[in-house]
Amino acid sequence: MWTNQMGRTTAGGLRLVRSWTGCVCEQMIGGSEPEVDQMKAGAARTQSDRMIRSVLICWVLFIASSGGKPTERKTKVHQAEPLSQLQHDDDKNFDYDHEAFLGQVDAKTFDQLSPDESKRRLSIIVDKIDSNKDYFVSEEELKLWIKNVQNRHMFENVEHQWNEFDLNKDGLISWEEYRNVTYGSYLDGPLTETEYNYTHMMARDERRFKVADRNGDMSADRQEFMAFLHPENHDYMKDVVVQETMEDIDKNGDGFIDLKEYIGDMFTADNGAEEPEWVATERQQFSEFRDKNKDGKMDREETLDWILPADYDHAIAEAKHLLYESDTNKDGKLTKEEILTKFDLFVGSQVTNYGEALLRHDEF
Repeated sequence: MWTNQMGRTTAGGLRLVRSWTGCVCEQMIGGSEPEVDQMKAGAARTQSDRMIRSVLICWVLFIASSGGKPTERKTKVHQAEPLSQLQHDDDKNFDYDHEAFLGQVDAKTFDQLSPDESKRRLSIIVDKIDSNKDYFVSEEELKLWIKNVQNRHMFENVEHQWNEFDLNKDGLISWEEYRNVTYGSYLDGPLTETEYNYTHMMARDERRFKVADRNGDMSADRQEFMAFLHPENHDYMKDVVVQETMEDIDKNGDGFIDLKEYIGDMFTADNGAEEPEWVATERQQFSEFRDKNKDGKMDREETLDWILPADYDHAIAEAKHLLYESDTNKDGKLTKEEILTKFDLFVGSQVTNYGEALLRHDEF
């Protein structure tokens, strides 16, 4: 299951996570079971059948994807998504490269193909990558292709949710439509317990919506709605990403993130459990790299550089890697023959990969 980085925490310890289903899920990160039961009972009395079904679906999906150990790293930070969740280790396999080059779904599709069929389909892809039709694939063309693959899931996520929010079918999603679908139950009958008051959550959403809404008409087209759902992938949304991150992590409200808050976002010791090794590494990272001016805390600029570093781009790094590994004559560009010779670096086949059988795409 894919879940975007839109988790926020309410005063009472409820973290709302917007998943690909388009609903707001409730994740308990603090508080007792009676409190949760009380909240659910109050919400159930006012929710419409559709909202009830949506929340239940979200809850089931969340439970299925959770259950991490206390020593695992957890964070509420908005960060640009990597090209693949797999480890990038070419000494073991090229699975990371396959997902970066094709996307997760198409990578699995290629895993079922014979080497000859993989090469045939890869040849078609190479023709698409070669945008200027000079019979070479440059690093820039590779980068643009990988970025398009990286962005594909965002387009799909927008399309998946669009009809749920575009209630009047005018091709736009207004703030009023989004608010009514997402917070309808709360607006119908606000819960009296302050710890479960969604007013702050709704205000944050409205603030983000206004930033994403570039023309200021309080309605989002598909590009603006994508920026709202995935702010970490849009440059003009950087300020709101930093603001939300600092609001979530800056527990003492001084406008900075100190070491305790930085570690506390990722790890909380339960019952005096010993810290895992990665926590010590993160402490070192904070001191040596995050806190650039060595004042013991991160300001807004340092936080921005942490969550959205300007000096690193996943797509550029992968394009350089693929070019370096495949450019046999070292002329700085790739021919189709060079790519097909190293086809197993770009795509999978039944020779090296086995997985779930998927339908072939019509474009091939």
